Amino acid sequence: MTNLKYKRILLKLGGESLAGENGVGIDPIRAAEVAEIVKGVYDLGVQVAIVIGAGNLWRGATGVARHMER
Repeated sequence: MTNLKYKRILLKLGGESLAGENGVGIDPIRAAEVAEIVKGVYDLGVQVAIVIGAGNLWRGATGVARHMER
């Protein structure tokens, strides 16, 4: 086992990190890639907490529902 500097981490992912080539939404392929990377860290023995920032997704959907231009 590796001598780990941190045994627990908090990973904040921006919504952009999960977007596909068009830069909006959540791309399932990209999400799976990120999950594999996180799993690799977890497999080293690190406890991982994840926060996903999706403010642009939420604000965009809310704005459109209120007839606001994106």
